[in-house]
Amino acid sequence: MPSIRPLALAVPRRGEDLLVFEGHDPTKGSTFYRPLGGGIEFGETAEEALHRELWEELAAELLDVRRLGVLENIFHAFGGPGHELVFVFGCRLADETLYQRDLVGEVLDDPGTKVMWRPLSGFSADRPLYPAGLGDLLRSG
Repeated sequence: MPSIRPLALAVPRRGEDLLVFEGHDPTKGSTFYRPLGGGIEFGETAEEALHRELWEELAAELLDVRRLGVLENIFHAFGGPGHELVFVFGCRLADETLYQRDLVGEVLDDPGTKVMWRPLSGFSADRPLYPAGLGDLLRSG
């Protein structure tokens, strides 16, 4: 039975740029972008999950973490339905060198998945920012 997946996502900023990974959905033949982060484990707070996920994905420590909002995302991707409750956090990266290059590297636990800075205005219907509603949340905050 499908279930709702709780997520915590980090949205560090570099001016107008967001730190995102580039993903590909082969079932749709599409490219998309999403901030780093991931699932919240049972007994873990969203903020604890955020710190753990960013360490697992980028070996990055976070500073000045603050919750920006919560999004509900119901979608179809990778050949199936999905439903997420997404805790979105603004933050800073402790390692200042990560702000100095456009292509930051790859997701450590998903080799080949590029991590980069992209301008908030640079996402489109052809290359969307997920989860749905994130761009609006960031523009209004």
